[in-house]
Amino acid sequence: MTYNCATNRGRMPYEIETEELPLEFEDESGDEDVPMSYDIATYPSDFTLSGISQMWKDGDISIPDFQREFVWNIKQASLLIDSFLRGLPVPPVFFYIGDDNKNLVIDGQQRILSVVYFIEGYFGPEGIQGKRQVFRLKGLGEKSPFWNRRFVDLGSTDQRKLKQAVLRAVNIKQLSPVGNSTSAYHIFERLNTGGTPLTSQEIRNCVFMGFFSNQLKAANKDKNWRLILGKAQIDRHQKDTEILLRVFALVGNVDSYEKPMKEFLNKAMKENQSGDSARVKRFMNRLPDVLEMIIKAHGPKPFHIRGPLNASALDSVLCVLFENYGKITQNHFKTGYLQLLKDKTFQRYTQKGTTDAKTVQDRVALVRKYLMP
Repeated sequence: MTYNCATNRGRMPYEIETEELPLEFEDESGDEDVPMSYDIATYPSDFTLSGISQMWKDGDISIPDFQREFVWNIKQASLLIDSFLRGLPVPPVFFYIGDDNKNLVIDGQQRILSVVYFIEGYFGPEGIQGKRQVFRLKGLGEKSPFWNRRFVDLGSTDQRKLKQAVLRAVNIKQLSPVGNSTSAYHIFERLNTGGTPLTSQEIRNCVFMGFFSNQLKAANKDKNWRLILGKAQIDRHQKDTEILLRVFALVGNVDSYEKPMKEFLNKAMKENQSGDSARVKRFMNRLPDVLEMIIKAHGPKPFHIRGPLNASALDSVLCVLFENYGKITQNHFKTGYLQLLKDKTFQRYTQKGTTDAKTVQDRVALVRKYLMP
């Protein structure tokens, strides 16, 4: 996708990247973690397998987006069922208990779904053609009394034994601070030791699942937002969604901002998880107009001020445009932003300590000076 025009800052004709490459940001500094203390309760629960199956059907067990795929083969799942039938020990699963008392799976998805699938009678989710494989126990050896059996093929005694078998869960619940249950984020972050570590926004979308998360993902596809980012493809690690969240979090809250930025965004995601607040509705309603104004005034990639995308320039300018929606004209924005880019103080504010509270507040104040009529 090539755009044969140039910005009004005298740039050469530009191209919007369509390759599936990571979104490139200008390096930001100064967002070191600030230690936070939580009061966490950890306690065991013993669930029968019939109870686990029912909890899954009722939606009381939730699996984060990044864990959605069931990867065990039928032999692995069969060996687990065989262990329950033979009374062999099975490792516990880990649940994070949210404010809604739902059980968010931290570890144990494969075990839970293997149980659910076997009792249902079908292995794995539906395929492309809408068909499911019948779940027969495999890999046990033909001499096993359970070889090639479905759940319904088991005798009544074995069915009861399986349904009454116990899977232990280790439950994790935040007790304090009350109303700021962001510990789930940090627990996931520390347990995130797989081959490809999750990014901050990927974790947020797991632990703060809700309508707001879906709205951010939808807004991230806006054509003008993609032009501003200079990348047509959605970033697979959701860094573009995180920038959008960052703008939302700062609008109206610059004076109360405290670092680290990561925790500031966690709180914004948690507080607006349902996505039905007036704040969310106002932001989403205004977003298309604000993005269109930016593109009409400066064309694509206006915040790539030194090469890669500068998130600090982007968040401060969009914050001011949102807070003064309807007051700043396109022409005033056009000339004011060009003058802002020449300001050496603004250049410094977008290079060093960019997430320090004073730098964020001073940067936004300087943007107001140039953009406000």
